[in-house]
Amino acid sequence: MQYLAWRAVLSRSAPRRGLAGIAFPKPPPSGVAALASRGLLSLTGPQATEFLHNITSARVKASDGIPPPAGIYAGIFSPQGRLQYDVFLYPLRGSKLQQEEDGYLIETDHDRLSSLEALVKKYGKFSKIKARVLSPDEASVWHAWDDSSSLPNLGPTDQRIVLKDPRAPGLGCRVIQLNNQAPEVDLDASSEAAYIVRRYLHGVPEGPEELPFDEAMPIENNMDLMNGIDFHKGCYLGQELIIRTRHRGQVRKRLLPCVIYGKDKAIVSPQSLAYNGDDASLGSIDASMIPTGTSIGPYDKRRPAGKWIKGVGNIGLALCRLEIMTDVRISEATPSHRPESSAADFSLEWGEEGKESMRVKAFVPQWLRDGLQAR
Repeated sequence: MQYLAWRAVLSRSAPRRGLAGIAFPKPPPSGVAALASRGLLSLTGPQATEFLHNITSARVKASDGIPPPAGIYAGIFSPQGRLQYDVFLYPLRGSKLQQEEDGYLIETDHDRLSSLEALVKKYGKFSKIKARVLSPDEASVWHAWDDSSSLPNLGPTDQRIVLKDPRAPGLGCRVIQLNNQAPEVDLDASSEAAYIVRRYLHGVPEGPEELPFDEAMPIENNMDLMNGIDFHKGCYLGQELIIRTRHRGQVRKRLLPCVIYGKDKAIVSPQSLAYNGDDASLGSIDASMIPTGTSIGPYDKRRPAGKWIKGVGNIGLALCRLEIMTDVRISEATPSHRPESSAADFSLEWGEEGKESMRVKAFVPQWLRDGLQAR
């Protein structure tokens, strides 16, 4: 694909802020999509590894003879332990951009690249590092997936960096193209809209609209279970609160994928997590129309069961109280708060005096259930 052609695809497939009115197709079994909502910051210099190790929640330095991974998912937190940036870190070794021994690309939300650059320069004022935002001509972010294979032919070259997405099994691979072309892979061309649907079906949040800046609690948003926090490394920004939350062991809320469906009581609640962009039971309502922060009302409205985050079609993400909205128990020593009635008791109401409403059901993906049981 030539430069102008893939730039056109990048522009068309970029569901920027505000999702209402955008067509979100069902993801194909295999595909590759340009992610215009993500951008890249170059960080080089003899102290780049040390700096990233100290500022992110990931182990970036080699430890006890174990080298760091080829690519890393991590968070950059505030001193109060709130998420500021969800990032991927890509070492430049072996790529055409490697000009010094130590160098990385940092991927984050495109609209927050400038503020991340400012933060890096602020904290790295006395470190031997250099930071700059890369243009799409220099490097671009893509995501590739194939439900029938592990993408064995999608390997790194001097023109691209490849990272198996560690956030959830089967999600796919991140591909960083270091030229003005699309990845040369035998996969169908897809769109960022399809990638978003795929993320929601896996229960994976991304970017400041789903992980609100300076508000999101990393563990409540599953960063610990998405391999985004190394609990065995040294200090980093916000570590004290993160460690305290983990060892207290009472994380009662988790970000979960949800299905919305019609408020008519005759409609049976869905039994599986599946995407339907044209669900007739929704009428003119779409999940993208539900305001972020809308409370999920349980059988007892004095205690909200959760909070809606973001969605498209009939699916989305919500911060849910596990013992109310799911069958997950936090501790055997505490009674379950789950009502005896069906999941149809959970609803979303918004607009003037709750004019608009939908019912909602949360699902616990197997990877998240396994992670919770292993804690």
